[in-house]
Amino acid sequence: MITEQLDSSLVLDAVRVTEIAAIAASTLAGRGDEKAADQAAVDAMRTALNALAIDGEIVIGEGERDEAPMLYIGEKVGRGGVAIDIALDPLEGTTLTAKAMANALAVMAWAPKGTLLNAPDTYMDKIACGPGYPAGVIDLDRSPADNVRALAAAKGVPAEEITVCVLDRPRHAEIIASIRSVGARVSLITDGDVAGVMHTADPATGIDLYVGQGGAPEGVLACAALKCVGGQFQGRLVFRNADEKERARRVGITDFDKKYDLHEMVRADAIFAATGVTKGALLDGVRREGGQIVTHSLVMVSSTQTVREVRLRRPA
Repeated sequence: MITEQLDSSLVLDAVRVTEIAAIAASTLAGRGDEKAADQAAVDAMRTALNALAIDGEIVIGEGERDEAPMLYIGEKVGRGGVAIDIALDPLEGTTLTAKAMANALAVMAWAPKGTLLNAPDTYMDKIACGPGYPAGVIDLDRSPADNVRALAAAKGVPAEEITVCVLDRPRHAEIIASIRSVGARVSLITDGDVAGVMHTADPATGIDLYVGQGGAPEGVLACAALKCVGGQFQGRLVFRNADEKERARRVGITDFDKKYDLHEMVRADAIFAATGVTKGALLDGVRREGGQIVTHSLVMVSSTQTVREVRLRRPA
């Protein structure tokens, strides 16, 4: 495993970028226009990244170059400086924002050049838990019920006291049934894959485990967050057609059945930043009060296993 670290001076730069994107997206909250909200966040984040003294390359972004005019995979950003991989989602939860629902975030992860998995824009089967458990306590190849039992045993509680976060999708019906078969609780979310995984890392959310199928790029972002706090993650790419396998080949993936763990997806120390767009379990949303803008962010650093909570107040 690579242990290269990023300079600590980049930590506040990272959170400033997500703050700027979150503020821009928040102006569209509740207005019913997902594309406009996403575009506002993309424009703001790209401008902020290009102002920094970094030599950044987008490895997880808005899509491939022919699909995304800005923040596309392979795009270079910054004024020059330290070489980094960048994974980002300027607005994780476009539907949540358009409907002014909870848990929309602006998220980004940085790692040394060549150390983030260049995940194709496909689905990924995922399982994740927070810190404090023995290595291997969860396994993607076990049933959800068996993973609940294993986590409950490691936690020293009955399975009935375990809460599992799952995206509310028809494809997850069997997963939900398996979890409930051992008496565990299921906390369903409508969107927000990264936030769902992050919830396992904070005891205040009440979420012990995340299970289900979501976007592979979001899996890399979630891994960066968990790496900073010592959580566990496993994922396997899911391909629905030949075109998706070709996307994987283009980014250098040839083993289509590989089970990735957290340290294979984020192979060096990373910085992760997230700013709330709408109020959620982890972060408050952007607020405008008394002529000022107020934001709430987390910035995490894996090399020191530290999590900073950042609250910004500035003139609107």
